Amino acid sequence: MDVDSSIGYALKRTATALRTAMEASLRSLGLSVPQYSCLEILSARPEISNADLARGVFVTRQAMHQLLGGLQEAGLVSAVGSGRVQRYSLTPEGQRVIVAASAAVVAVEERMLSGLGAAERRRLHDDLERCTAALGERA
Repeated sequence: MDVDSSIGYALKRTATALRTAMEASLRSLGLSVPQYSCLEILSARPEISNADLARGVFVTRQAMHQLLGGLQEAGLVSAVGSGRVQRYSLTPEGQRVIVAASAAVVAVEERMLSGLGAAERRRLHDDLERCTAALGERA
């Protein structure tokens, strides 16, 4: 394999650069990328289960439990129920924070894509979705 022309290696470099830039932009809000992802999913799908949330954030259920504990301690997330029926949602403070965090992440993504036109962006997105589907992952 030629690393210089490997699509997988280029994807990994891009993902690493994106995560680094996101971490830097979220730091002022006191959030990590996994915390931001958790809040973003909870914003879109309130009262989601721990297991579904973990799948959406790409962490284990155990890691999600710890992540949610920290977000609850920070007053950003609330929970109702217990055990497997426990559901999570954003608090008013969590809703305020996710608006700022989303804007920060959108700015990072815009910077990453600044050299691409609208058609190129759509094509890149579509190509990445096809690659994911080819590997058997949910789109």
